[in-house]
Amino acid sequence: MTTGTPPPTAPRRSRARTFVPLAIAAWAVLEIWLLTVVADAAGGFTVLLLLVAGIVLGAAVMKRAGRRAFRNLTETLQQMPGQPGAPAEPPATGSGGRGNGFLMLGGLLLMIPGIVSDAAGLLLLVPPVRSWLGRYAERSLEHRMRAASPGSLSDAFQQARIHRPDGKVVQGEVIREDGTQPGGRPDEGPRPPLTP
Repeated sequence: MTTGTPPPTAPRRSRARTFVPLAIAAWAVLEIWLLTVVADAAGGFTVLLLLVAGIVLGAAVMKRAGRRAFRNLTETLQQMPGQPGAPAEPPATGSGGRGNGFLMLGGLLLMIPGIVSDAAGLLLLVPPVRSWLGRYAERSLEHRMRAASPGSLSDAFQQARIHRPDGKVVQGEVIREDGTQPGGRPDEGPRPPLTP
């Protein structure tokens, strides 16, 4: 007897789940090979000094970026409308707070032992590289948000970003424990989502 529903199929494995572990393994092998090549050419003590310098520099960069991010957050919260001494209009966001994520990533890459990760971390410390990567990431995110299918998580995120409430009213729907909707209409189908 058939019910008309197709048999369940196993979900396809995404490309990221396939290639990310392989890329990490290849990166680790490359890092170890480069460290042994540098140790043969310059000596083990030089490699140890490079690794310690990378850890110290990476920690200093991450500490600086963290302090800058906290300072930007504090300034933003102090300048919110409704706070004492805050301007009536929120200030335009400048480029002072941008790039902290890439700066922290650069510090993290410097702290990871290896020649390739140190080179990538040093590259992320250069301001034009960080600004270019920030613009590229922003364009890529906007493109993916526009290309997302209706009803997906990114569509809900975009609606929440565009139509955010003022914080006093939370839009939602009441669902009773017995499964009926308020208003006495249990036989009607699902209701469309509320949109302003």
